[in-house]
Amino acid sequence: MADRPRPGPRRAFRAWRSRRPFWGGLLLALAGGEILLTEKASLKVVMHIGMQGLAGYLLPGLMALLGLLILFNPAQRLFYSILGVLVSLGTWVTSNLGGFFIGLLLGVIGSCLAFGWLPDQEPRTSRRKRRRQARALAEEGGTTAA
Repeated sequence: MADRPRPGPRRAFRAWRSRRPFWGGLLLALAGGEILLTEKASLKVVMHIGMQGLAGYLLPGLMALLGLLILFNPAQRLFYSILGVLVSLGTWVTSNLGGFFIGLLLGVIGSCLAFGWLPDQEPRTSRRKRRRQARALAEEGGTTAA
């Protein structure tokens, strides 16, 4: 019985990452963390605490949770990403202008990436490779016709 070489941790992580909207979930989770960090900024930096203070902590926490849910439950990514966009936009009002725009933009971009991710999509071929294939087919067709 021939032993196959075991995939290393890097290869295993790549395989895991390719089966889910990794970058979208990661950006959404990071956005929630960034907004939570801006809530702890000094009072000289804080611009807007939010409605009664609770929503200022609740929405970024929910963003981080949605980002993790996108990573670990990609089957429900559409619902989580739509909710992520809405919550990210809600932080504009509740949490220092959405973490000084950085968290808001990261959250919206991450949610859009997760929404647009398609499972089992064929890998794209580069334009250069398509041109080479077209030339090879044209040359092959030209030699057989002569």
